[in-house]
Amino acid sequence: MNNRVNILDLGRMDYKPSWDFQKKFHQDVLSGKETDTLILVEHEPVYTLGKNANKEHLLDKTNSRVMVYNVERGGDITFHGPGQLVGYPILNLNNFKKNISWFMRTLENILIECLNVYNIDAHQKKGLTGVWVNDEKIGAQGVKISRWVTMHGFSLNINTDLSFFDMIVPCGIADCKVTSMEKLLGAPQNMQEVKLNIVKAFNENIHLSDRELIAL
Repeated sequence: MNNRVNILDLGRMDYKPSWDFQKKFHQDVLSGKETDTLILVEHEPVYTLGKNANKEHLLDKTNSRVMVYNVERGGDITFHGPGQLVGYPILNLNNFKKNISWFMRTLENILIECLNVYNIDAHQKKGLTGVWVNDEKIGAQGVKISRWVTMHGFSLNINTDLSFFDMIVPCGIADCKVTSMEKLLGAPQNMQEVKLNIVKAFNENIHLSDRELIAL
């Protein structure tokens, strides 16, 4: 079993080029040209709609400063932007566990364990994907799995401008409130430190014994 996952930090990047990069990387993992990799990135402001999303959940269709993309992941509409960490695990689940429910719950647990480091009591909510603090959503998940190779993944609101969520029905959940680490802790958080805690939680939850950190 391959138990090595590379960590690839793209820094801050527009959504479209990182999406193209992710799709090519997914094909390369499928063909065996690349190894399992967790891609970390911050995006410029963007709304993405999953393949079964309700387009009416984009409430303000006149906001030309935010790009909108229809993507191949599951789930409804969400926002990505500066101050939010997005993780794209491109993993061949044949090397781990061929179980979609296990993978989704693992992505949630990674965020929960990272938030616990900051004494934020985060949790899952029965019947819903994502990570919550009380009744406010702080992390989202949406994936596509092709021949057991995953793409898309999770997002965590760290220092995110939460006003962007006012223009959508987040994840298609009516009356969904959204929060961030900055809002909960009362001060901006160090993005690089959070990344390191995410990687640590990722390693522990995926049960890796050999890790390599790679940065572009």
